[in-house]
Amino acid sequence: MSEIRITRKHKLTAKKARLAAEKVATDLKEEFDLSYAWDDEGVLHFERTGLHGQLRLGRGQVSVHVRLGFLLIPFRAALEREIHDYFDQRFV
Repeated sequence: MSEIRITRKHKLTAKKARLAAEKVATDLKEEFDLSYAWDDEGVLHFERTGLHGQLRLGRGQVSVHVRLGFLLIPFRAALEREIHDYFDQRFV
């Protein structure tokens, strides 16, 4: 299994960061058919066949940890770029 780990700093309020994360999740659901849910600790868990992960919001930072199944390993670099692009767009 291959993993992607990305942590970025941001200057959003907690409420705006949560809204940005929710927007990222809904975009991913529409584009890649991911299902997602927030847990009681405020961590966003997402998954689809061959991929699962979580997005955590901290004070002034956002981090994502994605585990890729065997069939998605060849797309790791493209997925990592896509995550960076989403963070650039949503967490500014």
